[in-house]
Amino acid sequence: MKKLLSLVVIFSMLCFTGCGETDNDSAVSTVEGSSSEISNSVKITSKDDLSGKKVGTQLGTTGYTLANDIDGAIVTPFNKGSDAIDALNSGTVDAVIIDSEPAKVFVSQNDGLEILSEPFVEEEYCIAFNKENTELGQKLDDAITKLKENGVIDEINSHWIGDSADQTPYTPNAELKRENGNIIMATNAEFPPYESLDGQNVVGIDVDIMNAVCDELDMSLEIKNMDFDSIIPTVNSGQADVGVAGISINPQREKNVSFTQSYATSTQVIIVKK
Repeated sequence: MKKLLSLVVIFSMLCFTGCGETDNDSAVSTVEGSSSEISNSVKITSKDDLSGKKVGTQLGTTGYTLANDIDGAIVTPFNKGSDAIDALNSGTVDAVIIDSEPAKVFVSQNDGLEILSEPFVEEEYCIAFNKENTELGQKLDDAITKLKENGVIDEINSHWIGDSADQTPYTPNAELKRENGNIIMATNAEFPPYESLDGQNVVGIDVDIMNAVCDELDMSLEIKNMDFDSIIPTVNSGQADVGVAGISINPQREKNVSFTQSYATSTQVIIVKK
């Protein structure tokens, strides 16, 4: 009988000890799980918070290139900036990196989004042209210089950027005979206000600047709309004379095409949910 009681006591103690360990293990798991959830839900307030986050960008852009340098970030490229914004709204990505002017347009159309005050990076936009066509490159540079000096570029920007922007396109000089040929411009009409579609027409800052450049050169302008990451290869292959789509210079692009002086300065920004 005593032996039986001893066994019962020992069994009870083992059960109590075992159950205690199980409860403790569960408590640790719960705490760790809560900590992980808190970590994952930390609000993004600066570019330093992008580590370990899902970041959406437009394929082939500066934002896409630089986002891949963020430690631990999971970068998802999209063909269109608007697709990246849709992914942010749906929670597929945590943030979107894109040019400041398109960012303003997208945020104005989506009440639940905001632009962080800290810029991601600053950049300058230039016209890309075929490396072998140095004559055209010099003409483009000369035209840009003149358009800066006479205030035409500033005037064009005022119609597309700012509170008083009326989105009135530049009017090409109808009196010119366009005797010096044609310039084929490759662009991506998914980047307002630099370029976007108005019905079947591509409109925006870059189109207006190229129309003004063509006025200076007495040339006509033809526009080809395509995916952003197809622009440089198209210019490199000679299927287009220039690439104009808010394009900044980087070493990889310089291997394939040449660039004019800059015609605009912009900023890559971070869009997040409010």
